[in-house]
Order: sequence, then structure tokens, then C-alpha cells
Amino acid sequence: MSVIKMTDLDLKGKRVLIRSDLNVPVKDGKVTSDARISASMATINAALNAGAKVMVTSHLGRPEEGVFSEENSLKPVADDIANKLGKPVRLIRDWIDGGFNVADGELVLLENCRFNKGEKKSTEELSKKYAALCDVFVMDAFGTAHRAEASTHG
Repeated sequence: MSVIKMTDLDLKGKRVLIRSDLNVPVKDGKVTSDARISASMATINAALNAGAKVMVTSHLGRPEEGVFSEENSLKPVADDIANKLGKPVRLIRDWIDGGFNVADGELVLLENCRFNKGEKKSTEELSKKYAALCDVFVMDAFGTAHRAEASTHG
């Protein structure tokens, strides 16, 4: 199997979906350890600097599939990334069917992928919806790569 590096691609104007591992501890709506976020920033910055339309998703915690919960929202992660980048990061709650725009060089965070029905079962239908959102998919969640879920396996 050959692996194509993201840095070998011309990403300008391309829709890039990055599956990160941003499963960080949160208390009172604040990230208490940003190690995993910091580890993902090199990939995120490389895509942004290349002029890509960057979408990042991750899981956070173990929410009930198909049910939104504030406790497992990526909102605190979006706030932390915005602080690191020095600019706002939009959090898109309902994203699997598209319907949102991303500008060249912009980052949006797609809400907790485990809120999506079919994520844990790695349904082909959900995997196809994820694929339809992007021109390039980047697997940057190596800590969860062994999980057979739609965003890591499909």
C-alpha cells in the first residue's frame, strides 16, 4: 500500500476533511489538557497555509449515537483552536449532508462525529456522506485508527 502525504498535494481551493483525535478532557466548558489539540495543529496549519477549505472532525467522549449533548460537544475544542489560531473557528452542528460553505484558508470544526447515526457501526451510507464533503481526506487520528467507525474506517 502506498501512502500519499498531504504535503505532496496541491490543496489550494480543495475541500480537505481531517479526521483528528481531539478527544480531550473538558471541565466546566473548558479544555483542561490540550495535548491532542496541539498535536493536530501542524496538520491543520499545513492545510490552512496551503489554501485549503479545511474541515476537521473528531469524537469527544462516548455520547449516545444520534443524540446531541452539550457535555460531548466540540465547542470547547473549537474555542481552544480559535485561541491557538488567533481567529474564530466556526462549529458546524448538522454537517453530514453538507449545506455549509468554507472559504479558502478557513477552518471549520464539524461537531462530534459520534453524534452521527451510523458512526459506531461504520455504515457505508454515512461513510459515503463524509466522502462527498471533501476532495481530500486526511487521517490524522492515529490513536483511533484501529476503530471500525465510519470516520476512521469507512
